[in-house]
Amino acid sequence: MRFLSFIALLAMVQVAQAELVQRTFCVFDPLGANGNLFGLTRDYRTQALEWGVDLTLRPYTDEKIASDEFKARQCDAVLLTGARARPFNNFAATVEAIGAVPSDDVMRHVVNTISAPRAARFMTEGRYEVAGVLPAGPIYLFVRDRTVNSVERLSGKRIATLDYDEPSKRLVSHVGGSIVPANSANFSGMFNNGSVDAAYAPALAYKPLEMYKGLANNGGILSYNLAYLDFQMVIHKDRFPEGFGQLSRTYVASIFDAVLDQVHRDKAEIDDKYWVELSQEDTDKYNLMLRDIRIALRDEGVYDSNMLRLIRRLRCNETPAAAECVEQLE
Repeated sequence: MRFLSFIALLAMVQVAQAELVQRTFCVFDPLGANGNLFGLTRDYRTQALEWGVDLTLRPYTDEKIASDEFKARQCDAVLLTGARARPFNNFAATVEAIGAVPSDDVMRHVVNTISAPRAARFMTEGRYEVAGVLPAGPIYLFVRDRTVNSVERLSGKRIATLDYDEPSKRLVSHVGGSIVPANSANFSGMFNNGSVDAAYAPALAYKPLEMYKGLANNGGILSYNLAYLDFQMVIHKDRFPEGFGQLSRTYVASIFDAVLDQVHRDKAEIDDKYWVELSQEDTDKYNLMLRDIRIALRDEGVYDSNMLRLIRRLRCNETPAAAECVEQLE
């Protein structure tokens, strides 16, 4: 009798497994299967089972390869940085607009707003849907010479620049820097071996990518938020059950603070001696410069105007006395 009960239970499990949709999730993590991002997707996979999808996770240390295989439909879902995800949804990718998101709180409000059901129509573009946005913290400028601490002193400096990201190239050109084409797989090595004078990166890159080697004794990290890095899960919408994207966005938004705790731990790993504080004059100069570039890129269609308006409103909720809020700029 017990044997028959076991057989019945086994049959039920097999039926349940058969009803699950089998899909592939390609995950970019600089550290591959050993990285924190890939670890998060293991928890996500468990959650997705409740939505009827069984995800096979594939780690990638080269973001371009992950993106290309997703485009070729060899991956049903992919996790990429916002900049690399721009071809799939410009609205969501504009979260990473330079100088747009000044703080964790603004980023939290952005993610909660775009993850709500009323924003669902903006998260789909063609056959692609953004199924979640994760915070990865501010992007800072790492310099091998800490005296390079102003806009003027960046002129002529060799700067590792993401060759696929138009805003990055525009910013480096604007400050008079020399663009040295780079990507997420090689920028840290270029900085560490002295091939470039500067590189921009989030705090999470400092320890695992050994950027302290490039900083050595004379380098520094400018304590200024050039942009706010995020990771975005993008799916081929037609490969997933109806409503999967919204369930996913709601779940990913719910773990924002847990992910942010890791961002703060990454920043705490940085030796205090490397931080270079900017003067208020230079800070104001950077703010104005980034705003001008941001608006120009909006007018050229590189950035989505709806997202920029949303982020500006959230910035003004945080600091209503700011000039852009009082003067109704942007």
